[in-house]
Amino acid sequence: MTRSPIWQAIAGTLSTEIAEGHYLPGDKLPTEAQLSLRFGVNRHTVRHALAGLAEAGLVHARRGAGVFVAGRPADYPLGRRVRFHENVTASGRSPSRETLVLETRHADAREAEALQLAAGGAVHVYEGLSLADGVPLATFRSVFPAERFPGLLADLSQTRSVTAALRAAGLADYTRASTRITAKAAPAVLALRLRLKEGAPILRSEAVNVDAGGRPVEFGKTWFAGDRVTLTVTPD
Repeated sequence: MTRSPIWQAIAGTLSTEIAEGHYLPGDKLPTEAQLSLRFGVNRHTVRHALAGLAEAGLVHARRGAGVFVAGRPADYPLGRRVRFHENVTASGRSPSRETLVLETRHADAREAEALQLAAGGAVHVYEGLSLADGVPLATFRSVFPAERFPGLLADLSQTRSVTAALRAAGLADYTRASTRITAKAAPAVLALRLRLKEGAPILRSEAVNVDAGGRPVEFGKTWFAGDRVTLTVTPD
C-alpha cells in the first residue's frame, strides 16, 4: 500500500482542525517552528503543508506576520452608491487601503470615452489595494477628470478615500451609472498584489460614477479576489 507524503497528512490534520473550529477565521496558526516540533518534521515539510492549505484557500500568509485562517467570503453590495469602507465595515471587518499610484497623465481611449473627455485629456489616476482585516480583497484603478478636480490627488494622498476627496473638491454625492463584471484568471502582477496564485479566479468590475446631473466623475476598474468576495447587486 502506497503511503501519502507526510506533508499531506499534516495538511489534512490542520484542515480537519480548522473545519472543527480549533482555529477560527482570522486566527493565526502556530509558527513553522511550533508545527515542526509538534509533527516531528523539518520546516520544509511544514512549509509544503501550509502551501497546500493556501492553495486550497484555507489559509493565507501575511509577510512578516505568519499564516492565518482565511475568512469566509465577504458580501460586497453593488448598488447606486458603492462605498468601500461602508461595505467592509458592514461585513464586520476592519477596512484599510494602501496607495500604489497617484499620478496625472493623458487618458487612454477607453478612459476618455467613459469620462466624456477629448482624446488624450488629462486625468488623475489613483491605484491601490483594498484590504479587510489586513487581507487584500481587491486592487483598483480610479480615473478622474483632472480639469474638474485639480486638487484631487493631494486630498487622496491624505484621506485615501474617494468619497472624502471628491467632497473636498465640492462634490457632495455621486452615484453608480453602470457596472460591468467579468470573470478572469489572475495574471502574475495582480496575483502578487492580491496574494493569490497566478491563474486564480478574480472578478473584474468596470464602473462609471456620475454626479447629480449625470456627468461622469470617475471611471474605475476593480479586480476582486474571487474566493474572498461575494458581489451582490442591490436595488438601491
